[in-house]
Amino acid sequence: MDKKDINKYIVCTKNVLGGRPHINGTRISVRAITYWYKKGYSPEEIVEQFEQLALFQIYAALTYYHANIKEIEDDIMEEENEYDRLFNEYNQYCMSA
Repeated sequence: MDKKDINKYIVCTKNVLGGRPHINGTRISVRAITYWYKKGYSPEEIVEQFEQLALFQIYAALTYYHANIKEIEDDIMEEENEYDRLFNEYNQYCMSA
């Protein structure tokens, strides 16, 4: 059986996804996998959402998440705050038009 080195599967590349951790060779972030996981999906169900991935890549992303929860949660919170800011800005623009 071919042994897998987990450190090869999750990478941070400066010019890919703003340097966020992602599955090597893809533009699928650990954050995207985490989104489905936090919604209650199992790794087997998550891989169905990303058919180009193998199950071990989903587990690698989840391993990275669990080893770096604060980093990923902070990233998710930052994105949610930016979404809220833009949503409010848009609403203010629509009300003044």
